[in-house]
Amino acid sequence: MTPDEYCQQKAAASGSSFYYSFLFLPPPRRRAITALYAYCREVDDVVDEVSDPAVAQAKLAWWAGEVQELCAGNPQHPVSRALQPHLADYGITRERLLQVIEGMRMDLSQSRYLDQRSLAHYCHLVAGVVGEMAAGIFGATQERTLEYARQLGLALQLTNIVRDVGEDARRGRVYLPIEDLQQHDVKVADILASRYVPGFVPLMRIQAERARAAYRAALAALPDTDRRSQRPGLIMAAIYLSLLEEIERADFQVLHQRIALTPLRKLAIAWRTWTFGPPARLARVPA
Repeated sequence: MTPDEYCQQKAAASGSSFYYSFLFLPPPRRRAITALYAYCREVDDVVDEVSDPAVAQAKLAWWAGEVQELCAGNPQHPVSRALQPHLADYGITRERLLQVIEGMRMDLSQSRYLDQRSLAHYCHLVAGVVGEMAAGIFGATQERTLEYARQLGLALQLTNIVRDVGEDARRGRVYLPIEDLQQHDVKVADILASRYVPGFVPLMRIQAERARAAYRAALAALPDTDRRSQRPGLIMAAIYLSLLEEIERADFQVLHQRIALTPLRKLAIAWRTWTFGPPARLARVPA
């Protein structure tokens, strides 16, 4: 199996919505974004699948060393070998790759966030930085496009948090800001026990509104000159906004189940967005 085949298999097997945004890219850019996604998947899997925190820290330390080897021209892992040819062409830097690992380390040492500001910092490391690298792969030419990518990364990660409240709780993690929990009289113990207390739905509406605000900020920041090149990111925005709407229709019943879009629906959204542009409702996400 070649390094590119390894990354392709990693991306396809994950079932992630991100895979659908890669399908319409020309081969060089598709190989680059697939390798970047596989890198993010590898380090994220360390946190999600390794039960011993000390072992997980050691594995992340290995990946940090592998990033150094990659940038020195001596990659060992199939993902690093697949990523190496694209570093210079698309502005994939050591600093950004290491920031992603820093975000994963936060998951090993921190399972609560006091307020939205501290949560936004975490989201930047695990999603905003990835958005910046992805925007470069897609063909960003303007500095404002990186701000679009950071805001889009925040929007996508906040949507993930809304979707995964129950799943994260079963791992002992609660990403909903403590300030918001207190404001709506929802206790961490309620989340961990999957209890739908009266304040839960209003609490979740606040999280959804913050995600929508980030989608609005992203679309407002994207320059017209880069709108065409950034269609893969707009595909992700359209898919995740549809997911957020589906969760809202289910009245945020996410503690006992994982609400998701079918692969066919994701593919249909991806094709429509690539062909006709983002849906009009994405440009006017309600305030």
